Amino acid sequence: MAQAISPLWGPSQAAVNAGAGPHFDVLEVGHPDYVALINADTAFWVLSPRAEALDYLLGGELPKSYLEKEARLAADLETVRFKLLPSAVYFNPTERCNLDCGYCYLPREARRGGSDMDPARLLEALAKLKEFFVNTLPEGARPQLVFHGSEPLLAKDAVFEGIAKYGDYFRFGVQTNAVLLDQEAMDFLKDHGAGIGISLDGPSPEVADRTRHTWAGSGVFAQTIKVLEELIGYPGLNVITTVTRENVRSLPELVEFFHAKGLTNVLLNPVRGTQKGGRDLMPDQTELAHYFFAALDRAFELYEKTGRKLVVGNFANLLLGLVAPGARRLMCDISPCGGGRCFFAVGAGGEVAPCSEFLGLPEFHGGNLFESSVKDLMATLAFVQVTTRVVEQLEPCKHCAVRHFCGAPCPAEVYATNGSLNAPAPLCDFYAAQTRYAFKVIADGRLDALLWDNWREGLEEIVVM
Repeated sequence: MAQAISPLWGPSQAAVNAGAGPHFDVLEVGHPDYVALINADTAFWVLSPRAEALDYLLGGELPKSYLEKEARLAADLETVRFKLLPSAVYFNPTERCNLDCGYCYLPREARRGGSDMDPARLLEALAKLKEFFVNTLPEGARPQLVFHGSEPLLAKDAVFEGIAKYGDYFRFGVQTNAVLLDQEAMDFLKDHGAGIGISLDGPSPEVADRTRHTWAGSGVFAQTIKVLEELIGYPGLNVITTVTRENVRSLPELVEFFHAKGLTNVLLNPVRGTQKGGRDLMPDQTELAHYFFAALDRAFELYEKTGRKLVVGNFANLLLGLVAPGARRLMCDISPCGGGRCFFAVGAGGEVAPCSEFLGLPEFHGGNLFESSVKDLMATLAFVQVTTRVVEQLEPCKHCAVRHFCGAPCPAEVYATNGSLNAPAPLCDFYAAQTRYAFKVIADGRLDALLWDNWREGLEEIVVM
């Protein structure tokens, strides 16, 4: 698939319509020398020297060259948004959790005393999922299946039986709070090549334990660090930080901490407001932007100093969305989001929803995996409402220059916050600021330093101008 990589020549926002040509927005990106010129319909952009921006637009050179490639660019964006096949499942084998994290996207009552899926039932579910993917994906494709939570290792016997039986077909992962991840469990997951995701919300127990603790209120920082240190160097390791008002000011220090531990990839995910706890813990957007960008700046400084990268995956995904739309690895910052079209979620009772965030919202359950085919479940109104939610139909998103770099996420938290899917993201201002910062990163020549190695492999450059 062809990708657009814009040449480096080059919300306060002004619009220029160059005669009968395409519409471009002029976006301030916080750089002393450059502004971004964006055709929002196709997500095409260039960075232009400030003094020459209007010349590029009104002189006709850019619009003419762009129009020659417009159909190709539009087709690429159309493919990413509407033509990808489902290839992943987030699978909750239990409703229960041994922690009471303040921001969890699942209802508290279910986490405290919910049900588990027994081994036989889990194997039955995996068989049905395999049948669906065999009939939809190209031959030889291996879909991803992440055992998610609540805490999946509370159903460890069922999970490990599933991995042992279907490890040659699914690419398995386990997202865990690490409390139950003992040496035997780690060895099993490593032996089967499973991804291991663990959660850590701060560089010290004073920060991390504010929101992540047991039902009795005890922190789990020490256990998490012990597991983290055991897994350093394992290629399937990923660490997720949920950014809240309790840890937002610690993000630069946390980046230093992760880099010192030898990590190469982390996620610094702003909290989702799907449940009241998450909404109550949302940081101020201006403060979030300040400390999040400071953390990224620190990651770059450490790379320059040591030659070792620490890639912040959610921001790197935005960078990919700018320079190579089809190469993005995450599908939250585009509309429709990936929920219900690139992936879906299965709950402990077999309930199926477009995304894990919707498992706690019963009105978005399409039905039950043990009662209906996956194909039929994905055609239900619960799914269609999500897969047809596009920024072109949202106010004020449809007027925004960066609408295809933000995607107005997340529909589950939008619904939980507003009672409707037809609203912008609660962190809208932050996402706009993040896009402007991303353009500044590119203008400063820091793109490769903040992306994964070899990110250009397999991409085709479309030259405009």
